[in-house]
Amino acid sequence: MTTDNLTAPADDYAAYIAGLPRVLAGAATLFRDAEGKVLIVEPNYRKGWVLPGGTIESDTGETPRQGARRETLEEIGLDLEPGRLLAMDWTHGPARPPIVGYVYDGGVLDDSRLRSIKLQEEELISWRLATREELPAYLPSPLCGRVLAALDVLAQGHGTAELENGRRVG
Repeated sequence: MTTDNLTAPADDYAAYIAGLPRVLAGAATLFRDAEGKVLIVEPNYRKGWVLPGGTIESDTGETPRQGARRETLEEIGLDLEPGRLLAMDWTHGPARPPIVGYVYDGGVLDDSRLRSIKLQEEELISWRLATREELPAYLPSPLCGRVLAALDVLAQGHGTAELENGRRVG
């Protein structure tokens, strides 16, 4: 047996993996205040507001839950373990692979925690609390649908919302 025979299966597998379709992934955390208003942040790199969150660094082995926690710490300075998964959304977009978006429950932040928010100045301009009714004016679609579905799951007290492009499926 030659060394070429030993490496051929690994090379075939690497070529197989390289040829598979790509999917991007992001994770965010849904925080609320005592009145049920949702914490949203204003990025400086695009229009519209978003939840604290961002791209999952899957190439380093990061999981969606770990990504949500890391992004929350980086973006608003809060190092909090995310709660349960509220929503998953498969989103198509122009000139990019699909994105799978995960939304985790961040719980209710008291006034002290809200006052301790420290924005990541490289990416964020400001933060605010928005009522459910205000969210469509701030959040781009399909993110708005994702957040509204996550709020519905919280109100129901169980389950996870499965979405495609911000709309419930199944």
